Amino acid sequence: MPKPESWRLNPASYPVAIELQTRFQDMDINGHLNNVAFAALFESGRVLLNRDVRPLDERPANERTMVAAVEINYLAEGNFPDPVQIATGIGRLGTSSLTIVQAMFQNGGCIATCDTVVVCRTDGQAKPLRAAMVAELEEKLARPV
Repeated sequence: MPKPESWRLNPASYPVAIELQTRFQDMDINGHLNNVAFAALFESGRVLLNRDVRPLDERPANERTMVAAVEINYLAEGNFPDPVQIATGIGRLGTSSLTIVQAMFQNGGCIATCDTVVVCRTDGQAKPLRAAMVAELEEKLARPV
C-alpha cells in the first residue's frame, strides 16, 4: 500500500466533515476499532456528502448512484471511546462516475483514508453525470491546502 499524499492527511483539504462517536461494539479483540467500524464510519461521511450535494428527492426516479469500489487504507489504530472526525470530498469526476476521497482523524492524527468509486446509472445503464450534478460536485472537490 503506498503512503497517501500528504494533503490527504490534512482535514482542511476536505470541504465536508462530521464528528462521530465511536462505540464499544466497534472494538476488536485487541481493544481497537475494527475494520467494519472503519467502513461504517466512512459510510456515514459519504452519506453526509450526498445529502449536502443534492437532496435525494431532486433526483429523477430512474437514476441511481451505486458504490462500485471501496478502498480503505489503515494508517494507525483507532480507539474507543474517543470520537473520530470523517473528512470528505470529491477526488475525481469522470463521465459517469466519481471518486469520493475521505480521511478519518482521531486525537489529532489521521488513522485511515478511504477512496470510493460511485457510478451513475439511469434505466439500468451507465449514463453521464447530469450537468447540474457535476456543478454541485465540483463545489465539493477535495484540494491540497
